[in-house]
Amino acid sequence: MPDHAPQPVDRQLPTDEARDLLSLVRDIVQREIAPRAAEEEEAGRFPREVFTLLSESGLLGLPYAAEFGGGDQPYEVYLQVLEELAAARLTVGLGVSVHSLSCHALAGYGTKEQQTEHLADMLGGGLLGAYCLSEPASGSDAASLRTKAVREGDDWVITGTKAWITHGGVADFYTVLARTGGEGAKGVTAFLVPGDADGLNAAVPEKKMGMKGSPTAQINFDGVRVPGSRRIGEEGQGFAIALSALDSGRLGIAACAIGVAQAALDEAVSYATERRQFGRPIADFQGLRFMLADMATQIEAGRALYLAAARLRDAGRPFSKQAAMAKLLCTDAAMKVTTDAVQVLGGYGYTADFPVERFMREAKVLQIVEGTNQIQRMVIARHLAGPDSR
Repeated sequence: MPDHAPQPVDRQLPTDEARDLLSLVRDIVQREIAPRAAEEEEAGRFPREVFTLLSESGLLGLPYAAEFGGGDQPYEVYLQVLEELAAARLTVGLGVSVHSLSCHALAGYGTKEQQTEHLADMLGGGLLGAYCLSEPASGSDAASLRTKAVREGDDWVITGTKAWITHGGVADFYTVLARTGGEGAKGVTAFLVPGDADGLNAAVPEKKMGMKGSPTAQINFDGVRVPGSRRIGEEGQGFAIALSALDSGRLGIAACAIGVAQAALDEAVSYATERRQFGRPIADFQGLRFMLADMATQIEAGRALYLAAARLRDAGRPFSKQAAMAKLLCTDAAMKVTTDAVQVLGGYGYTADFPVERFMREAKVLQIVEGTNQIQRMVIARHLAGPDSR
């Protein structure tokens, strides 16, 4: 059965421009995304045309500077756009978040010449990006990555394999972290690699329990040659660049999680007020009413936390701890809310006739990507008590 468009959330937006922007997003959601989300996810279809439309509408570069084709929007606004998109279809919301993550290195650490040459196309020229940090043997321990970049004349030659790459095989460019020096974090450098580079090949996409419309694949670099002008930042600066991107990316995941949770709550409330048992709507029974109240409370708490972290970022203040907290709280809440939504719908919730089973399967991955929630707890504890002394 087709998904319904998400119910509008009453948002507090800082400007008339932001309110107009959100109206545009909701129009695109209602016309182009929500009506086909269930069918296309079941078929495993990647909605490239939706990303093209979002790019043409100025929605793929919202948090970046207007001088390079971005939207000049604060993170407080950008994240609420992500939430709206994810509520309609997580493949789209998460895809926008990943694309934004893949632009972060060049926007934040590239030279003016690099930004002038590449950023306009990346932010509003119809291109789609991917972010290559994880590897088959280095996920949470990203500093131990093995993909190598060796200098040959004015070029760099990249060899190795990246894993769990969202948009793997369909991206137009890849932000790649590769080892150019010794062991550990200080030997990592960032590169901007074209998607059609010789020697770059995507493996068969992973078969996932959710987000079937979003390709996730290993990317093999078999002597991929990139010019020195595509190195981002200084040699050995790549890991610091990656960590700064992940702080922002975690807020994107938090917003997407709240979008999925909100969609699940909307479906649960709709069903509970329409479904009748024992002569009255099941929403009249206290057990279900309390369950819905708890779901709504978790969503509001998560939304408040990710927006508070976004406002710190917008003010130029440290937000790493709050980003980890937001990612942790929001994704755990999404898992709980979507599981409870299945319970509210009972047997129907366990069928593909209603979208809540898909929401539950999608919520699970959000506890894993951009650093597992166990890693988020480590990050938070490090801010509170200092690094582990071992």
